[in-house]
Amino acid sequence: MIRVLLADDQSLVRAGFKALLDAQADIEVAGEAPDGDEAVRLVRDLRPDVVLMDIRMPVLDGLAATRRITGASDLDEVKVVMLTTFELDEYVFEAIRSGASGFLVKDTEPEELLRAVRAVVAGDALLSPGVTRRLIGEFAARSKEPAAAETLSALTEREREVMALVGIGLSNEEIARRLVVSPLTAKTHVSRAMVKLNARDRAQLVVLAYESGLVRPGWLG
Repeated sequence: MIRVLLADDQSLVRAGFKALLDAQADIEVAGEAPDGDEAVRLVRDLRPDVVLMDIRMPVLDGLAATRRITGASDLDEVKVVMLTTFELDEYVFEAIRSGASGFLVKDTEPEELLRAVRAVVAGDALLSPGVTRRLIGEFAARSKEPAAAETLSALTEREREVMALVGIGLSNEEIARRLVVSPLTAKTHVSRAMVKLNARDRAQLVVLAYESGLVRPGWLG
């Protein structure tokens, strides 16, 4: 059973998500929070698998709450998915850098929300890859110059190649087809790169690909 915590200051939004999620045989809503401070408290008490976190909330906003959750070593297994009203929200890139596993636009189709919850628990591809690639490209282009590539020195040549493909938004299956290897082999390379770079999840691997200069925004398709 996948346990989800809903963090949004709008009760109608929470009610809609709860009705959808609780109707699934493999998902249950473990709790609800109207602000970021309560979300952090409930995450510690309930240890959900996924937090659907609104960016803009009172008391403590979603960005600060995400930093508290992803920065706690005892909460490593908790995945945070940001909820935003706009596709190109200026805070989303910073949220992913802070440890969020991805984001969803609030008016996303129900099927996409369910797919996203299941995908992030399984550690699969970055959520909403098309929109996420555009967003990361937009804000990575505005960020500081890429850091020296020494950060990638622990990676093999193939792991760097795979990381670059992750960076432009390809799934494990797409990487496997590109490199003519099995999906399991592609997944293994991705996992090894994450371990070596101490990346919390695939989303952070994408950010590292940009920040190291391995991938540039202009490469986005």
